[in-house]
Amino acid sequence: MDSPRGLKWKAGVRPRGGHRTLMDVTTCLKSLLLAIRQYKINKSTLSSSQLQKQIEDVSGLKCSRLLTSGQVLPSECLSGLLEVAGDPNTSHALTGAILSLLSQLASDDESKEALHSSYSIVGTLAAIVHWNRATPEESVVLQCLQVLQRLTYNVRILHCASHIDELLNFLMLNIQSSNDDITKPCLGLIANLCRHNLSVQTQIKSQSNVKAFYRALINFLGHNCLTVVVFALSILSSLTLNEEVGQKLFNAKNIHQTFQLIFNITVNGDGTLTRNYAVDLLVDLLKNPKIADYLTNYKHLPVCLNEVVGLLHGKDPDTAVKVLELLVSLCSVPALRRLCCETVIRPVALRLPPGVRSGAQTRGPEPCLDLLQWATGPLQGPEQCSLLALSLLTELFEEVIDSSLSGSAHSFVELLLPALQGLLQAPDPSEGEQLLRRHCVRAGRTVDLLLVLCGEDFLKTLVSQHMSSELCAAQVELMLSNTQDYIGSSCSGSDSQLSQLCSETVLKTLELMSQLKQQVPDMETRFYRILQDQRMVMPLSLALTSNRRECVQTALRILFEAAPLPDFPAVILGESIAANNAYRHREAERAVRGSTVQGDGVSFGKSFSRPSTGPSGPSGQNIDSLIEKLQSGIQLQEPMKDVHMSEIIDVYEQKISALASKEGRLQDLLEAKALALSQADRLIAQYRCQRAQAEAEARKLASLLKETERRKEELQAELSEQVLEVEKLKTDSHQLLQHNSRLQTVSDEHQNLKGTYNQLLSRYNKNEGMLKELQAAHISLTQQAEGLRKSNEGFKLQQERLSAELVQKEQHIATLEETVQEKRATIAGLQAEMRRQEEQASEMEESMNILRKELNKTEQARKEASIKASSLELQKAQVESRLQKREEELSKHTQMIAMIHSLSSGKLKNDASANLSL
Repeated sequence: MDSPRGLKWKAGVRPRGGHRTLMDVTTCLKSLLLAIRQYKINKSTLSSSQLQKQIEDVSGLKCSRLLTSGQVLPSECLSGLLEVAGDPNTSHALTGAILSLLSQLASDDESKEALHSSYSIVGTLAAIVHWNRATPEESVVLQCLQVLQRLTYNVRILHCASHIDELLNFLMLNIQSSNDDITKPCLGLIANLCRHNLSVQTQIKSQSNVKAFYRALINFLGHNCLTVVVFALSILSSLTLNEEVGQKLFNAKNIHQTFQLIFNITVNGDGTLTRNYAVDLLVDLLKNPKIADYLTNYKHLPVCLNEVVGLLHGKDPDTAVKVLELLVSLCSVPALRRLCCETVIRPVALRLPPGVRSGAQTRGPEPCLDLLQWATGPLQGPEQCSLLALSLLTELFEEVIDSSLSGSAHSFVELLLPALQGLLQAPDPSEGEQLLRRHCVRAGRTVDLLLVLCGEDFLKTLVSQHMSSELCAAQVELMLSNTQDYIGSSCSGSDSQLSQLCSETVLKTLELMSQLKQQVPDMETRFYRILQDQRMVMPLSLALTSNRRECVQTALRILFEAAPLPDFPAVILGESIAANNAYRHREAERAVRGSTVQGDGVSFGKSFSRPSTGPSGPSGQNIDSLIEKLQSGIQLQEPMKDVHMSEIIDVYEQKISALASKEGRLQDLLEAKALALSQADRLIAQYRCQRAQAEAEARKLASLLKETERRKEELQAELSEQVLEVEKLKTDSHQLLQHNSRLQTVSDEHQNLKGTYNQLLSRYNKNEGMLKELQAAHISLTQQAEGLRKSNEGFKLQQERLSAELVQKEQHIATLEETVQEKRATIAGLQAEMRRQEEQASEMEESMNILRKELNKTEQARKEASIKASSLELQKAQVESRLQKREEELSKHTQMIAMIHSLSSGKLKNDASANLSL
């Protein structure tokens, strides 16, 4: 077997040791594959220990992206390991080593996707659990459940996979175990399998012990471990949310406790696992309209939301991802989106009283700045954080525009737009395809946000000030240079995905250019030049044949702009659309035929299904090369006794049929190119015809120029006649006097309106409810003053033409202009007074809010003081009772002392009398 020439590492990270490290990885994988084959031939203790040692060596390499390299060697190694782990006779120590390696490989989303798409890993792990179901306390079972829980998180598992029913029965029986080490992974795995999976939910509901299962889950709601409680709630929401049991569990009385639990875990949780499941639970619950309405009416929601938003500052990327996911989900509810907008974007100065604003700088960054920081992170950083932050900003600014709050977000937009401009800068081409793919996705989200900002005139003006035609053109050029015709070419799956992303980003950028073509210099010219580029055929054809409504609508808007252009390749676009439809039809037929051949288990053919395809060529050469590879593969695979030749032949027959279909596709493309060439010939002929017409029009314009010169002389004669008509303008002066009298009446009306405005201003000081009426009166007065100013300027121009006759009237107009200036000054003062009153009103509202909070704190302190006083009174009563008892005892002791004294005194008297008698 040919060893792979190299493995893909994370973009932007150069492996330590360079070529030496790469050779170490290849050598370890070859040794591991050899140990697997030796173990299959002879399953002795020695071969088992050697295989376990090789697995531990590969685990020590820490190659997290090993499965996404697309090489044959890692694929064969993993297939062999899964086959060994799936054998019931394999020792627990060897199975545990394989599970440790799988847990390490499933550390990122791309590797998890590769494990699910190319290997029957869930069925193999479920089989391991099934064979050890009698001893669930074994460490290999616990380890297998933990790996399954990691692999199935946020992944929908097909119910038809092997041993899924047995796995569900095992989990349902063992959740009632007294050992939390087995209970927690069982609950977490059931929560993963049930989420968004109707077939698994139906299977669980059809079990005979489902009622006991429900009772056990309800009992877990009182568990002292919050992780177990969240798992139980997640399972119950997936199974019973739309049933009678779920309606009782998540009714109006209980749902508030659930909300408080989820927010407490999200804010104060010390584990990422529990926080992730808590956020997922709330996201799923919000999809129910009734529960979303309950959350809208939750009285502690603003406080909880402030604390959740505060997690964006100074937290790790995993926490930030879940917080952003929760906020995006909250924005899907219209009533909650406005609250999120006010929490994140509203300036802190508007949320604090005047005495606290000066200290607002010491309370940490604003939530909007934290959100901006996550959105503008480096491309090498966590990708999901940046994408979710941009999606959240898009939702928030949609609410800003819908609620007419663009003025309050002005300062934040001024910070946001330069950052978004930086996100559109092209990355370094030498940093690899992975960074380019990330840039495409993030640029698409960035353009979506800019398109939302362009939905409001004020924000659109700000966007036009920060965007340039060169930046948009460079963005489109970068995307078009990476957009390939992957339908006819032999590009890999990653290349086709990159082409699809680039095509979508190109169309979004063109839509942004269409929005800004009137505001940004040179934007319109570049926009129409790009639309006539031949490379625009591929993005438009892919979008028009897409199954996504947004892509089709965007492409139609771009096509509406491009269709009237003379050099737009409409015929080539039609041919490309037809070719795309034919390709999709053939792929669907091939998928139907291939589904009857593929099985559920891990076969040898899967190890050959992932090599990178070479450049396209004639079908005969491709078939010959495949036959050579087949022969070499047979020679190298002779030691493997359990592989059938028919399976290998089936795999290569499918490849040959795929190459044949691609050859037909290439033939279709050649025909399309021929049509495009004929269209080019027609365009050249049209150009020559248009050139002849242009020359004829030039000659016609020369004759028109001569006619214009002659007409000019006639107009000069008419001009002399018009001079005589100037005398007639004297009669117009009387009409101007009448206009001036009308102007005086308008000025009187303005004075009356000014008095009315002053009255309204005094009423405003008494009643804040008249603010809207004062604003309407102010707008009307401003419009009237503007009308008067325009009228005065028009009269001034007319009076300048007749300055000789209207010298006296000029003085009157000057006085009117001074009056208008005074009125403007008065209006400016009134505007300043109005703004001051608005600020005072907002400050009073904030002061009232703080006083209410302080009153609540005082009331709480009073209650605590009353409780302490009652406890002190109780202690006082106890002390008094003890004192009374002590006094009684003291009186008894006093009496006894007195008796002793009396007895002792009587004895002394008797002795004295006896002595006297003697």
